[in-house]
Amino acid sequence: MIDATFLKWPFFEDRHLQYADALKVWIETESNGLVDHADVDGSCRRIVRKLGDDGWLRAVIPEAYGGLYPILDVRTLCLSRETLAYQDGLVDFAFAMQGLGSGPISLFGSEDVKRQYLPKVVRGEAIAAFALSEPEAGSDVAAMSTTAAPDGPDHVRIDGRKTWISNGGIADYYIVFARSGEAPGARGLSAYVVDADTPGLVIEDRIDVIAPHPLATLRFEGCRVPLTKRIGNPGEGFKVAMATLDVFRSTVGAASLGFARRAMDEALRHASTRHLFGAPLAELQMTQAALADMATNVDTAALLVYRAAWVKDQGASRVTREAAMAKMHATEAAQSVIDKAVQIFGGLGVTKGVKVEELYREIRALRIYEGATEVQKVVIARELLKMLDGSHSEAR
Repeated sequence: MIDATFLKWPFFEDRHLQYADALKVWIETESNGLVDHADVDGSCRRIVRKLGDDGWLRAVIPEAYGGLYPILDVRTLCLSRETLAYQDGLVDFAFAMQGLGSGPISLFGSEDVKRQYLPKVVRGEAIAAFALSEPEAGSDVAAMSTTAAPDGPDHVRIDGRKTWISNGGIADYYIVFARSGEAPGARGLSAYVVDADTPGLVIEDRIDVIAPHPLATLRFEGCRVPLTKRIGNPGEGFKVAMATLDVFRSTVGAASLGFARRAMDEALRHASTRHLFGAPLAELQMTQAALADMATNVDTAALLVYRAAWVKDQGASRVTREAAMAKMHATEAAQSVIDKAVQIFGGLGVTKGVKVEELYREIRALRIYEGATEVQKVVIARELLKMLDGSHSEAR
């Protein structure tokens, strides 16, 4: 990483700097032996186990169950994703999903559920997944149609479909959100841990995307789940999902930041060595203007990402606005940075095997998952309007 001066910003403590340095050394040493992009499933299984064996998954689990800190430290999560994404998108993906797929348990799970699942996640022995989206209910969670109906005194029966599920097909368990019927809309959802081998859970289809990751559509047909596997209280599924995303949405921005920094570094090196019209490409004013735009986008994204993480780590109950801003701007900024890097590379930039081409494919999905850019704008606006309503109430 050519410019690591952001680590001197006041958002971080010494423990964060030491962690980031150690993780950087680890990923630079280990990534080549871990990742085979022709074997995504096998790579993810190897990555998760190696992350667990070497202690890096401790960042995604509370201390009581083998983690680093008493509660999840969002700055550590963001530094992890930025560092890993800079080196390899699939390693970042595997790390992130262990966090997102265990976050609801860490935040809302019963003691029994925590003890059953979290130690396996932190050791890399269980691959986690988060099953929220449906064919007709992605960003609009309240439109969810998967149901969890009572089935005897101690179980529910889950029926429906989930799609775009990361780690679908390789996960050992899924956090499944379903309509349990306590109230209309978002107030009538509940969350459950569903083991991958539960009868009635079927991998309906594997989904291929431009940057290969394990994705699948899941089908639930009379999938019987004990009430002891419910996360939180009945009807709290929306609360569970939003609180989890409140922690992990900023980390999507951090992953984008890792991609953007790598693209900028690749462009800087290429522009400094590539000659055009008898001089280095970097001496052209148009190239310098592009590099300036890239650096500014990287810094503004970093400021928003680590602002959101810092605010959450200071004890804020929710950082909905800050996390939405971080996710929205960082992903859009990274797309712009990477596009400029491809342009600086010219024909090489769209050639398989060149890093900026890989980054161009990797970044695109981040502008969509965990809430598309357009949805983040709605979230931000609604949070601002709440603040206006609050100020009106105070004035009255």
